[in-house]
Amino acid sequence: MLRIAGFFIGGILFSIYQPDCISPNVAVVLPITLALVYFIIYFIEGIKTLPVLLGFIGLSAIFLFGYARLYLQNDLRKKDHISKIVEPINAYEAVVRSIPQEKEKSWKVEAELVMVKSDTGQWLPVTGNLLLYISKDEPLASVLKYGDQILVKGCPQELKPPANPGEFDFKRFLSFKNIFYQHFARKSEVQFVAPVQRKGFIYYSHQARAWSLSKLSKYISGRSEQAVASALVLGVTDAIDDDIINAYAASGALHVLAVSGMHVGIIYAIILYLFKPVEKIKRNKWLVAIVSLLLMWSFAFVTGLSPSVLRAVAMFSFIALARPFSIRTNIYNTLAASAFVLLLYNPYLIMSVGFQLSYLAVAGIVYLQRPIYSVWSIQNRVGDWIWQITCVSIAAQLGTFALGLLYFHQFPTYFLISNLFVIPLSTFVLVAGILLLAVSFISPVANVVGVVLEWLIKLLNGIVFKTESLPLSLINNIHLTVFQCWLLFGILIGLILLIEYKNIRWLYFSFLVTIIFSITQWNHFYENVKAQQFISYSINQHQAAEFIVNGYSYFLCDSSISADAERIRFHIQPNRLIHGIANTSEGIPFVKRINGVSYFVWNGKTIAWISTKNYQVPINFKIDFLLVSHNGLSRKSLEQLSTAKVIFDGSNTIRYVQAMDQLLKQQSIDVYSTQKNGAFIL
Repeated sequence: MLRIAGFFIGGILFSIYQPDCISPNVAVVLPITLALVYFIIYFIEGIKTLPVLLGFIGLSAIFLFGYARLYLQNDLRKKDHISKIVEPINAYEAVVRSIPQEKEKSWKVEAELVMVKSDTGQWLPVTGNLLLYISKDEPLASVLKYGDQILVKGCPQELKPPANPGEFDFKRFLSFKNIFYQHFARKSEVQFVAPVQRKGFIYYSHQARAWSLSKLSKYISGRSEQAVASALVLGVTDAIDDDIINAYAASGALHVLAVSGMHVGIIYAIILYLFKPVEKIKRNKWLVAIVSLLLMWSFAFVTGLSPSVLRAVAMFSFIALARPFSIRTNIYNTLAASAFVLLLYNPYLIMSVGFQLSYLAVAGIVYLQRPIYSVWSIQNRVGDWIWQITCVSIAAQLGTFALGLLYFHQFPTYFLISNLFVIPLSTFVLVAGILLLAVSFISPVANVVGVVLEWLIKLLNGIVFKTESLPLSLINNIHLTVFQCWLLFGILIGLILLIEYKNIRWLYFSFLVTIIFSITQWNHFYENVKAQQFISYSINQHQAAEFIVNGYSYFLCDSSISADAERIRFHIQPNRLIHGIANTSEGIPFVKRINGVSYFVWNGKTIAWISTKNYQVPINFKIDFLLVSHNGLSRKSLEQLSTAKVIFDGSNTIRYVQAMDQLLKQQSIDVYSTQKNGAFIL
């Protein structure tokens, strides 16, 4: 299964990164043909006669099957997909496919398109998914249920690629969920058509989660405690604020806030412990396996069948099914089989961060925990228990740290200390939460369990915040490329194999990979950190620009951006990370303000900035670049303007930019709009 899953994953990845390398017909027909050839040779000659040829044909078929499976999964290939509609769309009918998620100014739901109304008034059947944002003043949005049919006025917009350097690629992320469109709907643009027509398994699962959330809210009083309980027990993270997320991230305990492999593993371990006396009887092994499957899938059902829970439950289901067989099973084979089945169901899971981290963490624990544990033998029972948890933390961290640096750009230095408390406490919270749901129909008992659960969460939060407050609790702003991430894995694997096989060649291998990693780091330093850059960011309705000089930045923005840490983190911080920005200043020493215009003389270029209409442009004064904010450039001053290029940032209205674009082009002046073209970089 390791070989099969490996080649299947290879085919999926090849299809993701080289989607047009093989024609559609060949992609579907070729793996079937190779599979037939394999079985014909197998039955005629036998596997012992031509093992190499059969292996090559069989694994090639699996590789191409992975390529074809992803091709068939992509909704853009469908003939009736919304992307194939040429005529303008005025309205559409859709089915709600998620629970409404509350945002700052709107409700977010995933919807599946059913029909669209074209300009001609004709209704056309279509397929496709979209993200629908409904304004908060629309009372319907908060009460929508999975499966409800709605009618929406307006036209879905295709998702746009990142507008700023290094910014998170939301379009690519959603494409792995087959979502390629979004729509922002105002009040009265959304109408309820019909309730859920077919109340299937997923509908009742969402209802079970809603009921569970209501019970947790009823018996837990504190708001932050409710949020953590919902995340730990049900995997619902909507109510968790940034302070809690940052604290858990800094302490290395962020993994407990998303129901995943650890939580399902805890449930499975508890089940095995409770049924340990029964399992000793040979025939009862299957009984334990069946009960384990029922309880784990019941837990998945109550959590709303979220992808992370389904992934974890599927993984442990294979482990549970492998136990009743009286033969020695290989855990790596079992994990590979579970990964193969999950990717067979949804090949895009391979690009899920949770999927990658889950399997790497489990592989790290399985492969490294026991060798690390055997290094130190502690006779004391408590000391041995602490050492076991420490070994699990080290093994999981070794398996995932390179990927963690790539995706999260940070490393929690006290993860060993925090996990000593967080793992046991989160286990108690999970068990207490499940117990609370089980006894919720008995109010006196539920009240007692709710109080205990709330105090457990308070203790957990207290430890996490205390860990965050320790000096140097988090090493952040780490820049890593995908290639460098692979190099780190190479160094780690080389060192592990050196210890296991005691062959000096693996040390040479790790040393060589370390040299390559160092070269890439120095190259990044000279190309990016030592570079100088002026950038006007693309942020809708806001103005933000930055001068970057040798790892130092001078920041120019409006007051709302400087106070909005979330927008800075999403739009601006990625570029700062690339350029190794250690310090930022909003005071710019090389600026001169004359008659309402700010002039920046930088690297032999003159950049002028107009942000209000109270200004006067000097006659015959040559400007290399003119940055315009808040519709500041007036038509009267165009005749006096002497510049090569005008840059309109995101604070200008679209209509204003369109009108000025036509006027400036008549004067042969170049126009650049960050709203249309993304960030301007000099």
